[in-house]
Formats: sequence, C-alpha cells, structure tokens
Amino acid sequence: MKVVVISGPTASGKTNTSLKLVTKFGGEIVNFDSLLLYKEISIGTAKPTPEEQQNIPHHMIDVASISHPLNAARYAEEAIKIIGEIHGRSKIPYLVGGSGFYLQAVLKGMYNSPTTPEHVLKKSNELYLSEGIQPFLKILRQNDPTSLVLYHENDHYRVRRAVEHWWTHQTPFSAERMRKDESNKSIEASIHEWDIHHLHLDLPKEEHLEIITNRTKKMLEAGRLEEEVRNLLSLGFTGLEKPLQSIGYKEMLDYIFGVYKSMDECEERIVISTRQLAKAQRTWFKKDLTKILFHPLKQNQEIERSVAEFLNT
Repeated sequence: MKVVVISGPTASGKTNTSLKLVTKFGGEIVNFDSLLLYKEISIGTAKPTPEEQQNIPHHMIDVASISHPLNAARYAEEAIKIIGEIHGRSKIPYLVGGSGFYLQAVLKGMYNSPTTPEHVLKKSNELYLSEGIQPFLKILRQNDPTSLVLYHENDHYRVRRAVEHWWTHQTPFSAERMRKDESNKSIEASIHEWDIHHLHLDLPKEEHLEIITNRTKKMLEAGRLEEEVRNLLSLGFTGLEKPLQSIGYKEMLDYIFGVYKSMDECEERIVISTRQLAKAQRTWFKKDLTKILFHPLKQNQEIERSVAEFLNT
C-alpha cells in the first residue's frame, strides 16, 4: 500500500505541489499541519481555499475547534483510519504538511508518555499564566537540557509538555524521545505496512525569506488577519487557546492588546517568528535521511517524475 508524504518548512509550496500531483496522478490529501485542523482560523494558516478543497478530496482540515485542541495522538488515530479508507478506495493518500510531530505520530506511533495528570496540568497552567514561559525554560535547563536544545523557546506547548513530563515521572522527556528515535532511524521506518515515498520541499533561505515576507503582507493586507482575530475575540475566545498562540495569531493579538505600537512592527515580528519556525522544521526533518529533497519552484518536472516512478513500481 503506497503513501506519498510531502513535507517541508512553512511557506515552501507544499499545498501547491500536492494539488498539482493529485490532479495529475489522482489520490486524496490528508493534512498533517496542526493549524489546518481548526475551523475558526484560516487567514493565518494558509489553508487551501474552499475551491481547492472542493476539486480535490482533502481530509483532516476544519475537523476541530480551537477551544478543544486536537493532540497528536487523537490526530494520528483519525488520520490512520482515513488512510485505510483511501487505500480501500484503491487511491493514493498524500500526507501533506509541516508539523513533523504529527507526521511521526501517524507513521511511527507516539512516545510513551501517558496523559498528564490533572493536578500537574493545573500547576502548569497556573505557573504559565502568572509568570510566562521563563520558569519552564529554567526547569528544563536544570533537569532536561536536551529538550531545551530540541525545542525552540517560542514553542511554548512542547516546552511546557517536557516540563509536565518531568514533574509527572521525574525522568527527562528527551530520554523517551531518544529511545523512540533510536528504534526508528527514519520517518519511513513506519509501524504500518506502507510503501512510503517522502518528498521534502525546501529552498535557499534568502529566497525563502522573500516568499515568507510576501505571504505575511498578503495575510495582513486590508486588515484580513486583524479582522479574523478581532472576530474570534468578539465570539468569546480569550487568545490563550493553544492554536491562537501560534505564529501570526500571537503577534496580531499582541498588536491588538498594545504590545506592538504599529502594524509594521507586528509584520516584522511575524516574519521573524516564521523564519524561526522554518529553522526548527528544517532541524526536525534533517534526521530523516531517506527523504528526497526538491526545490519547489525549480524542480517541478523532477518531482512529477519521482512520483510517477514510485507509483509505477
């Protein structure tokens, strides 16, 4: 059973590439970008348009609410079921996205870290609301420095998750992560009987910066992102919901609440944060030595040829 994976850092052309490939070869798209899961947010997520989703079957988009975030384990359970259904229709699933942890959950299973106890979550939430992320960084620095290296300090969710694991088990989360990584040297070492073809899209950093900058300007033009965020606040969302702490939304919330004094400053912060995210994503996928790297703008024919050969073998 064949599966095509299309990964890459944010703003690397994954959506456009996947649409071209499925149009040419047939198949269905299964999203593994964590923000595309939420129905309330679109402008800041570069979500495929309704027209694009109508013409090609898309799955795992708009399946949850930002008030009830979907974790990787639940995502993987649903995605695996959908992949089986696509195979049952004798079609090819294309897993498309940039959230490496969600892809790993599907292909390799989850780390052995049971659900965090309620009292630990309460302790974590209270500390985060009162003092922010700095105490969590300090705890990791003292007890799990490896996780501190692995996670960017802006990745508040995973930093907090690693601390919660430490509080619960008194063992570093990085140790469990390394144990799991050692048992699966590449993403393609799947727990499923799937024949996986992994296309990884990336481009030179300066070229990528231009794309990130243009996409940010488009998100902000005519107040599109600001209107979306203000509307969410008017509906009763607080801005503390995990999806609203993601890049674009966090900066816009800071602008609305006066942290940034101008839209230019907000735009600059979004571009900087997006570049930092892209760097973290590159680091994540670097460990997979079996992926095939392509330039998304200059190697369209090579990408198509690669998929054609995979599907015909």
